[in-house]
Amino acid sequence: MSTGIEVSINDGLQTIRFARPEKKNALNPPMYTAITEALVSGDASADVVAHLFIGSGGIFCAGNDINDFVERARTGATLEGPVLEFLRTLVRVQKPMIAAVDGLGVGIGTTLLFHCDLVYATRDSGFIAPFVDLGAVPEAGSSLLAPQRMGYARAFELLVLGEPFTAERAREAGLVNAIVSAEELEETARKAAARLARKPPEALAIARRLLRGDTRALAQRIEEEARIFGKRLSSPEAQEAFAAFLEKRAPDFAKLKRGA
Repeated sequence: MSTGIEVSINDGLQTIRFARPEKKNALNPPMYTAITEALVSGDASADVVAHLFIGSGGIFCAGNDINDFVERARTGATLEGPVLEFLRTLVRVQKPMIAAVDGLGVGIGTTLLFHCDLVYATRDSGFIAPFVDLGAVPEAGSSLLAPQRMGYARAFELLVLGEPFTAERAREAGLVNAIVSAEELEETARKAAARLARKPPEALAIARRLLRGDTRALAQRIEEEARIFGKRLSSPEAQEAFAAFLEKRAPDFAKLKRGA
């Protein structure tokens, strides 16, 4: 049975493809597990030089499956399990990660990119991080990585205001390396991986480690975000946001103050 993740290895590049088009490539627990397993096995394989994240059907990733959040809110479950293990794994990956984005990246579909070493996008791509709108908080270490990468003002705009970023705005902010056509997208990523494959592997690994710096603060931030995020899922604000989403209406957070 398909998990919605397709994994393949070719010419040193491990491709991790989001393939759940009926749900706009939204991630659920089995998909997180499949991605984590691919990253761990690829990092340990001599046949893999780099990892590539790519979407399908003109969509990169619509974020976490909202129904999973609703279920966690109903049962009081936290982010422990496949989601948090995936986030922890992003910090531990030793080989370069590349993203090829075509279409929308929502939530984790945007914050994942802060962990990638190279990001290519089409002009039709867009990036949205609606965590606060859902009564939650930023995740995947983005509350630390986004200000470092983009500066505080743009990070606040993306992660708190929830302002959508176009591909060009994301490139200007330093989240995207280059904008290419949809026809050139995957080939551009593969060419970058091929260039990496020709480099001395030890020098490549050391250079990446030096550029990333000490990741202990990032690991700690991911844990802190996850604890808060898990608690926020069962908050009245999140409950109202999820209900409004499922009922296709605007949330009414003011009624929480009125005690309605």
